[in-house]
Amino acid sequence: MEAHKYILSIAGFDPSSGAGLTSDIKTFQAHGLYGLSVCTSVTNQNDISFKDAQWVEKEFIIKQIKTLFERFTIPVAKIGIVENWQVVYDVLSLLKTLNPDIKIVLDPILQASAGFSFHSQESLSYFEKALKLCDIITPNYDEIKALFPKKNIEETVEYISEKTDIYLKGGHRQDKKGWDELYHSGIVQVNIEPEAKTIYQKHGSGCVLSSAIASNLALEIPLEDACKNAKYYTERFLNSHNSLLGIHSTGIK
Repeated sequence: MEAHKYILSIAGFDPSSGAGLTSDIKTFQAHGLYGLSVCTSVTNQNDISFKDAQWVEKEFIIKQIKTLFERFTIPVAKIGIVENWQVVYDVLSLLKTLNPDIKIVLDPILQASAGFSFHSQESLSYFEKALKLCDIITPNYDEIKALFPKKNIEETVEYISEKTDIYLKGGHRQDKKGWDELYHSGIVQVNIEPEAKTIYQKHGSGCVLSSAIASNLALEIPLEDACKNAKYYTERFLNSHNSLLGIHSTGIK
């Protein structure tokens, strides 16, 4: 009997299952992986409205992670919403202590689509330290502009690229909508064009994209191919249904 390949999501719980932990687990399973999960927040939301969030205390997040590592070998983790950047940094530090070789995908979610804000500028110094501990971050255009408001996008990309790789999602861009950009190794830029001509918007699409990248990395697929695979998996997810809630297919290309 073949052993499971494990992967970890550290994220919030969304009752509609469109985003967060349950969305990540569906994505992992579609890629043939066994998804483990650590809850950072219990949210009060559905697919169109984010009302509020009850944050899990950092000490309990740490306990959940340590307990999983006592039992499982975890080569890749994906991180979604966390209360603040200091907690993100502490979680990243712990993961690197438990497995120095772990690959970490950080989705720097700043605001829910309904307008709920997750992070403040006050803890941004911890975000800068956190960047050095993760392997890739997956902001959209609105998020990357908000991370360092005094810098333009090009300056922000250059600054972050000195610390980690970036997958910049193009769904919010005004020009070449849907074109994503991968910046890696400090000097390489890869443009990833959309395959789908039109798409249906989905609640939690950013969670799907970041967890699909993490899944491909867990399958030991090289970064550029991992990001392209994740892009096109996400497109199929977006077009799987005409509502705001998508369907995960196990037919991975």
